[in-house]
Amino acid sequence: MPKFLIKRWHGMAQVWAFVLMIIMTAALAWYEWPIGVVALVATLAFAWYTLRAERAFRRDLKNYLGTLSYRVKKAGNEVISELPFGIILYNEERAVEWHNQYVSEMLGRDSIIGSSLTELFPSLQAALKDKKESLAEVTHESRVYEFLLKQEERLIHIRDITRRWKLEKRYEEEKLALGIVMMDNLEEATQGMDDQQRATFLSKVTAEITGWAQHYHLYLKRLTSDRYLIITDQRTVRQLEQSRFVLLDEVREITIENKIPMTLSIGIAVNADSISELGQWAQTSLDIALGRGGDQVAVKDGQRQTFYGGKSNAVEKRTRVRARVVAHALRDMIKESSNVVIMGHKMPDMDSVGAGIGVLKAARLFNKEAFFVLESVNPAIQKMMEILEDEEHLMKRIISPEQALGLVDSRTLAVVVDTHKASMVKEPRLLSMTDRIVVIDHHRRSEEFINNPLLVYMEPYASSTCELVTELLQYIHDRVILDVAEATALLAGITVDTKSFSLRTGARTFEAASFLRRNGADSSLIQRMLKEDLEEYIKKADIIKHAEIIHDHIGIAVTNTGRQYSQLLIAQAADTLLNMTDVMASFVIGQRTDGLIGVSARSLGHMNVQVVMERMGGGGHLTNAAAQLEGTTDQVAEKLKQVLEDIDKEEGLFE
Repeated sequence: MPKFLIKRWHGMAQVWAFVLMIIMTAALAWYEWPIGVVALVATLAFAWYTLRAERAFRRDLKNYLGTLSYRVKKAGNEVISELPFGIILYNEERAVEWHNQYVSEMLGRDSIIGSSLTELFPSLQAALKDKKESLAEVTHESRVYEFLLKQEERLIHIRDITRRWKLEKRYEEEKLALGIVMMDNLEEATQGMDDQQRATFLSKVTAEITGWAQHYHLYLKRLTSDRYLIITDQRTVRQLEQSRFVLLDEVREITIENKIPMTLSIGIAVNADSISELGQWAQTSLDIALGRGGDQVAVKDGQRQTFYGGKSNAVEKRTRVRARVVAHALRDMIKESSNVVIMGHKMPDMDSVGAGIGVLKAARLFNKEAFFVLESVNPAIQKMMEILEDEEHLMKRIISPEQALGLVDSRTLAVVVDTHKASMVKEPRLLSMTDRIVVIDHHRRSEEFINNPLLVYMEPYASSTCELVTELLQYIHDRVILDVAEATALLAGITVDTKSFSLRTGARTFEAASFLRRNGADSSLIQRMLKEDLEEYIKKADIIKHAEIIHDHIGIAVTNTGRQYSQLLIAQAADTLLNMTDVMASFVIGQRTDGLIGVSARSLGHMNVQVVMERMGGGGHLTNAAAQLEGTTDQVAEKLKQVLEDIDKEEGLFE
C-alpha cells in the first residue's frame, strides 16, 4: 500500500487520542486505583478495536485497489485493441515485437510478431532508412494506409486513408483542362481546290476530329474554320497522353493522297491556378506547338511541358504576308530606338553571324547606331571572319559582350538571332537591361523562351535564320543595296545550314539566295569559307571509324576519351555519317574544347532528332539538333542509347 495512505493525517488523530487516554488512566489510578484499572481495561479494549478496524480498512482498501487495477488494465487493453488505427512496436532488427488487433485485422493474420517489417511492407524500406520521424503511404489489398514511423521509439502508427486518397485522386482527375485544336496548314493543304473539293476535304477532317472527341468524351466547339476548343478533365488528358494523340497520325493518313497532307497542332493546359490562366496556357501551348513546326501536341501541366508527335517536316508557307508585316514592325522599332544591339548564340556559326550582319545592315539603313555582339572567334566562323577582316565598316561594328553592356539603355533595341533561349546567348544580362527585344529564329520552339519579347519571327520551315533576315531586308526598306561582304555572309549562312542546298530547302530558300546573288554574293568566297583542313578531315575520319549501327538505321560515333574536338568538327562528322548507306539518323558524341560533351544529331527526316536532343537537355530541328552535357563521352553515349530505347518503346523511332 502506498505510504501516503499509511501515514495519512487523520490516522494520527487516533494515535494521539490513545495517548491521551493512557495519560488520563494513569491520573485516575493515582487517585483511585480501582477506577484506574477499569479505565485501563477500557483503554486497552478501545486500542484493540481500533487496531482491528485499521487492519480491516487496509485489507478492504487493498482488495479494492487490486480490483480497480485489474479493471483499468482490462479496459486499457480493450481500448488499445479496439483503436481505429494500428500500432506496431519493432526492435533494432526491424522485426515486429508487438502490435494491436487493428494490424491483425488489416493483414488477416492472428499475429505477425517476429516477422520482418520489410517483408511485410516492402515499400517501407526507404522510410525505415530515415533516422527521423517520417510518413509513408502503403497499399495493401486495395486499401491505402498512412504509416507514421517514429524511429527513436521504434514505433509505427497506421491509419487507413483510402477514402481521403480516393477523394484526392478524384479531385485531381476531375480538374478542368482546356485545349485548342488547329489545322496548322489549312491554306497550304487546300490551295488549288475548288469550293466543292475544299468542303469535302474539310468535312473529312472535321469528321475525324469529331469522332476522336466523342471517343474520349471531350466537349468540342468550333471557334473558326480551322480552330476548335476542347474542354475536358485531367483524367482524360492522361488517357490522351497514353494514346500518344493518335489523332495526328489519323488525320495525316486520311489526307495522305492530297499533295500536302493535313496536319494538326494541339495545345492543352491543366493544373493552372485559375481558368483565365488555364486559357492563357492553352494558347501558349498551341503557339509552342506551331513554333516547333506544327503536327504535334504541346501539353502544359503545371511546370511540366510535354510534346507529342512532330514527326513531319514543317510545311513551307507560300505567302510572304507575315514577312512583310514583321519587316514593317521591325522597321518602326528600329526608328524608335536609341541604338540596336544584335546577339547570336554561344559558339556562333555562319548562320548566326550572317543573320547578325543582315540585321546590322537593316539598322544602318535608318542611320541608327548598331553593333553585333560576338565572342572570341571559333573554328566554325574562323575562315568567314578572316575574309571579313578587310571590311572595316563591318569590323568596327562587331563588339565584345563587355563593350555591349556599356551601350545598352532602356531605349536600346536588342535583336536575338538564330536562338530563342536566353541561356544560349553569350550575354544574358543584356536582355534584362532593356524591354525592347526582338527574336528572329528558324529553330523549333522549345520550352525555354526569352521573356516578353516585343516581336517574334520564328519560322521552323525556313532553312536558316539568314533566309528569314534576307526576306525581311526585302520589305524593310524601299531600296536595299547590299555590298558583296554582307550578301556573301548571308548566303554563307544559308549554304552551311542547308548543306549546300541539299537539306531543308524550299522555293523561298532559292528565292532568298537569288536575291543575294543579285546583290553580289560571291560563291567563290563561300567555297573558301567552307574549305576543310586536311588535319581536321583526318580527325573527322577517325571519329567515324568508331561508329556503330543500332536500331538498324541509326549511326552513333563516340570519340576517344581525353581527346577534345571543336563543335564544328563534331557537327561535320555527324553530317558525314548521315551519308552512309542505310543510315537514317546519325549521332556523334565528343568532348568539346570547353570541357563539355557535345552531341550533334542529324536525320534525313524519317526521325525527329529534335525530340531526342530535348530529352537530353538540348534542342534544334527535326533533322538537325544538338545538346551539351557534363560527364564523359561513355556516360553520354549510354544516356543517348537509353533515350532512344525509351522513344522506341513509347511511339517508335521512325515515321
